[in-house]
Amino acid sequence: MAAKTNIQIFILIITIQLFYYPSSSLAANPTYNVQSFGAKSGGSSDCTKAFLSAWGAACAATSPATIYVPPGRYLLRNAYFGGKLCKNSAITIRIDGTLGRRSSIFGGTLDAQGTKLWACKNSGKSCPKGATSLAFYNSENIEINGLASLNSQKFHILVDGCKSVKMINMKISAPANSPNTDGIHIQQSSEVTVMNTHIGTGDDCISVGPGSSNLWIENLACGPGHGISIGSLGWDLEEAGVQNVTVKTVTFTGTENGVRVKTWARPSNGFVKNVLFQHLVVVNVENPIIIDQNYCPDHQNCPTQGSGVKISDVAYEDIHGTSATQVAVKFDCSKKNPCSGITLDGVNLSYRDKAATASCANAAGSAAGVVRPTSCL
Repeated sequence: MAAKTNIQIFILIITIQLFYYPSSSLAANPTYNVQSFGAKSGGSSDCTKAFLSAWGAACAATSPATIYVPPGRYLLRNAYFGGKLCKNSAITIRIDGTLGRRSSIFGGTLDAQGTKLWACKNSGKSCPKGATSLAFYNSENIEINGLASLNSQKFHILVDGCKSVKMINMKISAPANSPNTDGIHIQQSSEVTVMNTHIGTGDDCISVGPGSSNLWIENLACGPGHGISIGSLGWDLEEAGVQNVTVKTVTFTGTENGVRVKTWARPSNGFVKNVLFQHLVVVNVENPIIIDQNYCPDHQNCPTQGSGVKISDVAYEDIHGTSATQVAVKFDCSKKNPCSGITLDGVNLSYRDKAATASCANAAGSAAGVVRPTSCL
């Protein structure tokens, strides 16, 4: 039986970006292949020394450096990356291989210093795409605990094609005007947990893409940002659905949205079902509860079309606080595929100490308990 592997990353005074790529070309800057330092694939030989040697070489480099892990399985018994002796301020780890049976990141700070790129994007100029600070592709049994991610150029954390991922006790931060800096984006992944985390960015605190299932999001502070979004979905005609999502005990402060489901106004066989939003507090949030199935920015690529994404069995329970707009609950569902099984229970939202309103289109469901604004289902 293979030993459990823990990759413990403590980043002190350095700036580091980690990328988990299924395949990619290596940068022109110095590249340190762990196999050149003695790492052997196969998963039976301890490669800790080789990995640390590659890290040491990258730290000593005078220009941005890359540590490369070729395809294969590598056993790391207990590796610590970081330290005050690391003089390099830009290290990329590119992993095509698999590190043991379990990968863990404990503590540390990722600072992507995205300010210059955001300024370029906000100016309307032609800019580089930028990089995601930390991404996992096609991985299993990932644990991130106590990590801080600052000022990402794009997504702070991306989880794509993964299973059994746990992210807890994190702090993710970028200014409210930083473009496309989603805190955590999850797609094509299952059994993902996010808990006890504070996220404030210029985009979604958490966004959920196609093919995601069995997600548990609990005890979060969100703001600034665009809230927690399922979507946008339905860009492709053939698209995997989203199901079994729980979002509970979250406080949204000054965000654009609270909990949102968003789909493109395009034909699609995608779906959203079995979603629970529970025990939420909203403070001066523009759209506390919203389903938007007519998403079509600039009226391009989807004019006069209807969303094919089927939304069903979405529950909103114990949600209270203040809306920054009069319409606090908005269900704008697809004419071609109306929402069904929408339930409201214990929702109490106000607007400037007055009654807020609700808006429904092509939405069916029921309300129970105290529901303010009055349900339009």
